[in-house]
Parts: sequence; structure tokens; C-alpha cells
Amino acid sequence: MNKHLPFVGVALSVALVGCEFTSSVVMSSIAPLPAQETASVTPSPSPPPDLVGQALDRGDVAEAVLQIERRWKKQYEEYFQGKFTTQVLSAPQIVESLEQINRRTGRKSALLYAIPGANHLDLMLVTANGRLIHRRINAANRAALTKTIQAFRMGVVREDSDPEDYLQPGQQLYQWIVAPLEPQLRSQGVNQLIFCLGAGLRSTPLAALHDGKQFLIEKYNLAIIPAFNLLDRQARTSTNTRILAMGASTFNNKPPLPGVPIELSAITQPPWEGTALLNQNFTLKNLRAVRERKSYSIVHLATHAEFAPGDVNQSYIQFWDQQLRLSQLQDLGLRNPPVQLLVLSACRTALGDSKAEMGFAGLAVQSGSKAAIASLWSVRDASTLLLMQEFYRQLKTAEVKADALREAQIEMIRNSAKIRQRLRNQPSFSGIVPSIDENFAHPHHWAAFTLIGNPW
Repeated sequence: MNKHLPFVGVALSVALVGCEFTSSVVMSSIAPLPAQETASVTPSPSPPPDLVGQALDRGDVAEAVLQIERRWKKQYEEYFQGKFTTQVLSAPQIVESLEQINRRTGRKSALLYAIPGANHLDLMLVTANGRLIHRRINAANRAALTKTIQAFRMGVVREDSDPEDYLQPGQQLYQWIVAPLEPQLRSQGVNQLIFCLGAGLRSTPLAALHDGKQFLIEKYNLAIIPAFNLLDRQARTSTNTRILAMGASTFNNKPPLPGVPIELSAITQPPWEGTALLNQNFTLKNLRAVRERKSYSIVHLATHAEFAPGDVNQSYIQFWDQQLRLSQLQDLGLRNPPVQLLVLSACRTALGDSKAEMGFAGLAVQSGSKAAIASLWSVRDASTLLLMQEFYRQLKTAEVKADALREAQIEMIRNSAKIRQRLRNQPSFSGIVPSIDENFAHPHHWAAFTLIGNPW
């Protein structure tokens, strides 16, 4: 990556597939760049101008949106060493797309850019009414923002942390990122927030931000995208309700996941139609073979996945017989026939590391799924199983994918006692539940799961 760019890395990503807005976005794909030729050493180039900051300084929010879209697309191309064929949309084109999406889906979506800088945090809001809003938060300079994010992550990830450990920093982040734009969100009835985040924010568990009364996920559907030009904006139209669920409960050199057999069985039962492949049957070869015989709208992988610092090949998904590197994700073949959703239920990301965040983001980009759901940290087996059961129950009737994830997370927040009773009544859970008194309302159990890409 160009060390002179002020924002290293790219936000969480989406699948790149055909879009009905063909006048502005073309079929997305990535093509390898030619090999670098040996060259003599030349002086380092001068830092490129901060075109986003310059546009915001003169009050041109539309130009700032265009420049950030270009920048983030370029950073993705540098990370994946290829070219995306999407066209970067102007702010008016984004507004038009949002208006069409809102009309088609019945959701009122807003696009929120949050761009950290050395001395402030820049927020930009794009909604379907065409008015572009900019807010500059001087208190959220890089040092203060980084310190607050680190405290928030630590409080959320630790399942034994006290509520104050995550509520105080979570409320501060809410005041910096969401509250300055809430009058506009309320006035337009926005109920779905699509975040485009700069470096340092991309592995933040946004669902657990708190306004002093409730979590952010209790107020809005949430999704994270890398850039609007990389978003597949086509709503879910498939009537296919089949799930291909694959995973492993034991590994040669990794901790076991004893809840996986129960998880795969639970999510492939009626009303869903599904196929479950466990342990030695969990291979890339079998995934391809099964999908050649029958189409599946969802591919669910219950296995270790690591989104690590370093280049694209440091991150992987663990199959039974191999590690599938991030650079090989296209080998999953999820573009043909197209998969609506790829779920990774047991992955882990190096929180706060820009390259690890890009690996997490690249899940949907490289795989070809329209959207992905994955976790930012390792969540207990029982919590994962319970959330996934509720997610798929909701997804069967949900109008959009984001509705289903939100309802599942709210169930964990508001009905922890009922969930504990459910565990007592299911003997099959006994081997994976560490404590029958688990507080499933704690964000550790639900805030890690993030919708990446198309929320519809």
C-alpha cells in the first residue's frame, strides 16, 4: 500500500456481481495485474494531495464523496493486485440509486462515510432526498478516537467485562459517529445505515455502539461496505431456500468446535431445505460437486477462519484437508450459480490491523457472494449456535437480510433469560455450554457478527 495515503486499507467489502443499474455499474470482476518489471531505484514520489480533505474544506461534499470512492476502490485493487471493472458513481448517481433501492425494498437507507484524520473525524451522510451532509468532529482526533476504539473493543470482546467497560466508550463513539447526523436520520425516517468506514474504524463492532438507552442495532439495520461503487445493489429475488452447510468439529492443529454438528443440523432442518457436510466431507472438492448438482442460495461454513495481518495470503478459511487462502476465494465458485449469502460462523480478525480488516472485507469480494456474514472474534459455540438458529428462523420470512440479523441480535440482548431456559431444555447443548448462567445480553455473544455488503 502507498504509505503516503492518509487512509490505509479499505472498508469491509461486498460481493461483486451483476447489478440492475447497468447504466452506471457494470459486472464486477478482478483481473491480475501484469508482473512487475525490474527497474532502477528512483526517488520516492511526493505524497499525493488530500483531495477529500480539500473538497470538504471548501464545502464541496459531492466532490469529497467522489474522491473517497475513487480512493477506496484503488486501495482494494492494490491489496488484491488486480482491477475492478465497476464504475465509480458520482454523488447524484448514488442518491438516485438509494432512492430506487428504498422504493424497491421498503427500507429507508442512508449511506454514512466516517473518515478518521489526524486532527478530526469527518462524517458524510448521503440519503435519498439528495441533500449531502458533512460534519467535522474535532474532538475525535486520531489519538482520542484510537484510544476510545481500543477500550470499546476490549470491553466488548471480553465476555467477563463489566457493562461500564464497553458502555462508556461505546456511548462516546456513538456521540462522535452517529449522534451528529441523527436529526437528519430521524427527519427522513431512516431505518437502515450503510457504513463506509476509514482505517481504524473497520473492525469496530458497530452494533454495540450505545446512545445511553439502547444499542445501535436496536435502532437500525446495519451493513458495512467498502465503497458504494463496489456494492451489489440488487435486492434479494431468489426463491431458492436451500442451504449448503459445511464445517468441522475437530482439527489437527486448532481448537475443536464441538457445537458445529448441532449447528449444521439445526440450520438445515425445515422450513429450510439443506445439505450438511461434516468433518472429512468438508472439502472444497465436495463443495463444488454438490453445487454442480443443485443450486443453493446460502453457503454456510462453520469452521476456523483467520483474517490476519500481512498480505492477502496470510488470511484463510480452514477446510478439512486444506487452508483456502484469501487469494483463492474465487475457487469457491459462488458467482455461478450466484449465492445470495456466504456465512462464516467461527472466524477471527486481528482487530485494528488495517491488512486484517481488508482480509475480512475481501471475503465477499473474492468469493463472489452477494453478501457475507462473519464474526470479528471467536464467539462461544453456544452463543454462535443460538444466534444462527434465530437468524435463519428470521431469514425465512424477512424481507431483507439485515432484518434477520438485527432480530437475532435483539433476541440475544432482550431475552437472555429465555435463551438460558432454552438451553436447559435441550440436552444436546450440554457439551458446549460453559455456564447455564451465561449472560447472552453481553455484546461478546452477538456484536461480533457483521453483515458485509448487500443488506437487501
